[in-house]
Amino acid sequence: MSFLDQILAAKQAEIAAARNLKPQAELEKLAAAREDFRGFAASLARPGVRVIAEIKRASPSLGDIRPDLHPGDLALAYQDGGAAAISVLTEPAFFKGSAKDLKRARDVVELPVLRKDFILDPYQVYETAAMGADAMLLIVRILDDEQLQSLLALAHGIGLETLVEIHDEEDAKRIAGLDVPVVGINNRDLARFQIDTDRAARIAALLPRGAAAVAASGIRGESDIQRSLAAGIRRFLVGETLVKAPDPAALLRQWIALPVPQILNS
Repeated sequence: MSFLDQILAAKQAEIAAARNLKPQAELEKLAAAREDFRGFAASLARPGVRVIAEIKRASPSLGDIRPDLHPGDLALAYQDGGAAAISVLTEPAFFKGSAKDLKRARDVVELPVLRKDFILDPYQVYETAAMGADAMLLIVRILDDEQLQSLLALAHGIGLETLVEIHDEEDAKRIAGLDVPVVGINNRDLARFQIDTDRAARIAALLPRGAAAVAASGIRGESDIQRSLAAGIRRFLVGETLVKAPDPAALLRQWIALPVPQILNS
């Protein structure tokens, strides 16, 4: 089994266990009570280099990255450095994340917070809103067309924004015509977890008109940011590099200070 197959099998079991602990009806009530959503797409739309800074303890390909990180401290550093939003891994089995990590991060910052997980079921959409996230990840590769459309509609209907993640040309075709304000282009192959940092630039031209492209995975330094800027992308999702950085706020400031072609500030 590939990493992705293993993750999805574990996720199905996790969802089933969660249903037994907390019925969906309870989550629906919590989601309906939310009045504090923060604008995810609006933050990414502001001029300049915009970074979704990620809180990530581990990954299947790397193992432990920083298992002892404090989500609140890291979130504050990201905000201080000028991040546009914060992404929090909540997947427990392979990434060692949790809903508690997301809550601890969101409680101390004013930025919008993205739940990054493997969302397969409506239960998780209500769960995402109930845990306090402002947006959630939807991975095109792991959903059929009906699932993708219904999960998008459900999320937007209860106030959650979305980051829709694609990986290749076929994924790009599948989102044509859908309401996808923010699209993440994953430079990492989800089957083998190999990275091609030029992938986002190749796929961005295929996105629906008006969709904001976000380059995700494999962003390791200023040269990667500059290459993407030259290719027409000014929004990034960065995890490992920032988590490992001795001073993530300073690194963010360095990236955000890079000049952006005027045509991209829209």
